[in-house]
Amino acid sequence: MLGGKGWTRLSLSSVRLRLLVAGAVSILVALALAGVGLALLFERHVERRAVAELATHLDQVIAGLDRTAADALIEARRPADPRFDHPLSGLYWQVETPEAVLRSRSLWDARLALSPDDLADGQVHEHSLTGPAGQRLLVLERRVILPERLGGVPVRAAVALDRAQVRTATAAFAADLLPYLAVLGLGLMVASWAQVSVGLRPLQAIRERVEAVRSGRATRLGTAFPAEVRPLAGEVDALLAAREADVTRARARAADLAHGLKTPLQALAGDIDRVRALDQGPLADGIAQVAAAMRRHVDRELARARLAAGVTPATCRPADVATRVVGVVRRTPQGEPLEWRNAIPADLVAPIDGDDLTEVLGALVENAARHAARAVGLTGTRDVGGVTLTVRDDGPGIPADRRRAVLDRGERLDAQGEGSGLGLAIAQDILAAWGGALALDDAPGGGLAARITLPVPKG
Repeated sequence: MLGGKGWTRLSLSSVRLRLLVAGAVSILVALALAGVGLALLFERHVERRAVAELATHLDQVIAGLDRTAADALIEARRPADPRFDHPLSGLYWQVETPEAVLRSRSLWDARLALSPDDLADGQVHEHSLTGPAGQRLLVLERRVILPERLGGVPVRAAVALDRAQVRTATAAFAADLLPYLAVLGLGLMVASWAQVSVGLRPLQAIRERVEAVRSGRATRLGTAFPAEVRPLAGEVDALLAAREADVTRARARAADLAHGLKTPLQALAGDIDRVRALDQGPLADGIAQVAAAMRRHVDRELARARLAAGVTPATCRPADVATRVVGVVRRTPQGEPLEWRNAIPADLVAPIDGDDLTEVLGALVENAARHAARAVGLTGTRDVGGVTLTVRDDGPGIPADRRRAVLDRGERLDAQGEGSGLGLAIAQDILAAWGGALALDDAPGGGLAARITLPVPKG
């Protein structure tokens, strides 16, 4: 189909192609039937004109009969049409009398084989005969009784015209008609294309609105559609509303589960402090490691449970999210002595939910604060590929051969401390749900650069 805001690629499954082909076939069939019908009508018209012309010739032939001094019936005044004087010209006359048969020079030595039907005086009969050269003739004949001065005898007069002349005129008309039918067909096909384009425009509008919903620029399709398409848009909007409700319930269940599991873990952390106060350091460290592992698994599964509900199109301003995350981390013991630089443009918009980006940046900023020597910087850019957010630190960095392992399930940048973020693996899960990715590179001047890429949907 014509796609986007221009031509859409046509395929065998295209509704536009099917409509255009059906319209083109219908137009061609209609024009062919119209051409045949017009040719037949023209042929009938020419034949009627030919019959009228033959009637005039017939009157002239009968009016031209006369008697000679020797009392012989002759054609004293011949019809004016010169074709009667040219042999086998296709136009003939013949008069049958009791005495002889008079005929035009165009018949040469042939004779019209008139049918032996009985005609009343003055009656005209139209029929077809085979001519002297084997052609089909249109014949008009009349039986008349001559006046007394001409002998009072009955005669049979006939004039004939070669039907090929009628067919030739019809063929010439069809040849003249064909270019006009071609132009008319082209115009009708253009009109059909315009009609199909206008008729399918609501589907294009729905596609654009769906794309707007997917990219986060809109939340519903709306009702600004023709009556035939409005029910479809309403069903899609109802589906979107049900989807949002499911996501909201999934987030609520995840929050309830987090509260139910993290409270016992917090209590266990208090027990660890009491065990350590009883001079049971090794035991307290072991319990702390188990509790930290449980916390990481709980956090990861909670994030995965929430993401399993799916994401709805959303956008946020990374600069605002980064400001909140940095404001929290810089008050921690690791972040307080560091210099923080948030250079993300204030007008930059990213295609991701603000809460999800908060969790991703929280994990990256916490890791950067844990390993930075003096400063942590955040930057953001946008290009044709999408939005890129970078968190840089000036710490020791990570060897290239270990970066893949760091992003694997359960791996951490260090083995010390309990950790407070979701972890890089969870951050990857969140980004993957939004079509994004996380990569670790060397920062300019040393340190680690964690880059977030979020592709911007078309439109």
